[in-house]
Amino acid sequence: MWPAAVFTLCSLGLSAQTRPAFEAASVRPSKSDAPASSLFPLGPGDAYTPGSLFSAVNQPLIAYLRFAYKLGQGDLLDLPAWVYSDRFDIEARAEGNPTKDQMRLMMRSLLVSRFKVAAHTESRPRPVFDLVLATRGKTGPSLQPHGPDETCSATPSVPQLPQIPCGSLGQIAASAPGRGRLGGRAVIISRIAGILTNPFTGVDRPVEDRTGLTGTFDFNFEWSLTRDSAAPPDPRQSPSLPEDTGPGFLEALREQLGLKLVSSKAPVDVLVIDRVERPGEN
Repeated sequence: MWPAAVFTLCSLGLSAQTRPAFEAASVRPSKSDAPASSLFPLGPGDAYTPGSLFSAVNQPLIAYLRFAYKLGQGDLLDLPAWVYSDRFDIEARAEGNPTKDQMRLMMRSLLVSRFKVAAHTESRPRPVFDLVLATRGKTGPSLQPHGPDETCSATPSVPQLPQIPCGSLGQIAASAPGRGRLGGRAVIISRIAGILTNPFTGVDRPVEDRTGLTGTFDFNFEWSLTRDSAAPPDPRQSPSLPEDTGPGFLEALREQLGLKLVSSKAPVDVLVIDRVERPGEN
């Protein structure tokens, strides 16, 4: 019996209620040599092409698990090797025009019925960072409220933020090699906190929003990858480049967004995978 696998949960809640299911679904071992593909990204992000069809080709089961439970790349322990190596094609059709999160719930039902996935959640104390205001009652120049009447066709309210869709955030092009840059428009602070945890920034534990800020914000900040970030240097950068004198990650977070990270501990909901089996024939 293999040990249970533990995942840190993202924002999609787990409910004991009956979950929705696809109207029809096909699960087959992949026989294609083509690169893995899907109709939309299978990670925890919100990018989504609306429609009733879920279609993914040559994906390992771990990709479908991450999609279904809105998981990132970390906190995976002791799943059977085939979950990472065996590839599957899944095509399924839903009723109506579901949201991406509704698609995730339908995928959970499919994983239970075809892969016999059994899982439960536990709350465990984990090291975290609290995201707080560096100065009480004040944000930085590159973190500004997105006005209720402001459209995303208007000029962004923060310096040098490109025109990106409302509700979107992520990595954007930096102003120079050897730098990292994140930005977003009309997003809540908890989403900004969530994106700070990734190898790109070097933040290696969950970040909890403790700013007390409400509403949506536009933000944009940039930092040197060679300064105080825990992220490894970008191997694509030429070693002959001069050392970047720009701010490090923590300094940029404080100076540009008016935020800082404080070490803490908090109960974190984790998903424990108790059982998974290879699927039978359709």
